[in-house]
Amino acid sequence: MRNITLSITDETKNKMESHPEVRWSNAVRVIIERKLNDFRIAEALAQKSRLTEKDVQALSKKVNRAMGKHAKGLLNEGYS
Repeated sequence: MRNITLSITDETKNKMESHPEVRWSNAVRVIIERKLNDFRIAEALAQKSRLTEKDVQALSKKVNRAMGKHAKGLLNEGYS
């Protein structure tokens, strides 16, 4: 398995440290894998779609917002 490095603010690091029950690398890995799956699905749909580039950009913003909310929900549940 490969490693990656993320840059976060001191404030974020402090908040993370206040939740030692969370395995943060697992939480981030799950979020990345789900996002990649979303891309896979979107690419499969796009091949059959008649959406314009503008439509795709609007949909992408909605997906990103939804994924962000979902990720926050996972982290707030103490996902590990």
